[in-house]
Amino acid sequence: MAGASHYTLPLPRFDKPVKLLIVVAPYYRDIADDLIAGAKATIEEAGGSWDLIEVPGALEVPAAISQAWRMANFDGFVALGCVIRGETTHYDTVCNDSSRGLTLLSLQGCCLGNGILTVENHEQAAVRAGEQDKGGGAAAAALHLIALQQRWGKPKGAVGFRPLGETIQLADGGAKA
Repeated sequence: MAGASHYTLPLPRFDKPVKLLIVVAPYYRDIADDLIAGAKATIEEAGGSWDLIEVPGALEVPAAISQAWRMANFDGFVALGCVIRGETTHYDTVCNDSSRGLTLLSLQGCCLGNGILTVENHEQAAVRAGEQDKGGGAAAAALHLIALQQRWGKPKGAVGFRPLGETIQLADGGAKA
């Protein structure tokens, strides 16, 4: 598409610094390093801080984010890695399942940006990780979702049944069993 331009939202600003976890599958180390550099720079540009962990492959990225989301205190997450098409259908499995895992987490309220590249060859990956800064783009996506979550406030509470005998606080200050 000759002459196509892409609009990029300005980074959100925060009243207090946010902290993100960057989870990377460094199978292609050179690509991973470029993705990481872009993510770090974008988070720092928005006034945030980051921590970094590595996992064996793209399929482990959603699992690691899920664990950190439940057990740690991060505002958001950046998923990074690269899957290059090979001779078997394993490529399709890794691409689809890692993406599906990340999508399911985000639909549950986890603020994350998906920067796992799915490409045909190393040259495509190098362009996307370097000059296209897909790591920075994934960090920006996570930052925008954090800003939305902060704008709309905390989750409203659990949905469903409550255990027998549990009391709830009423708006008028009373309680109900």
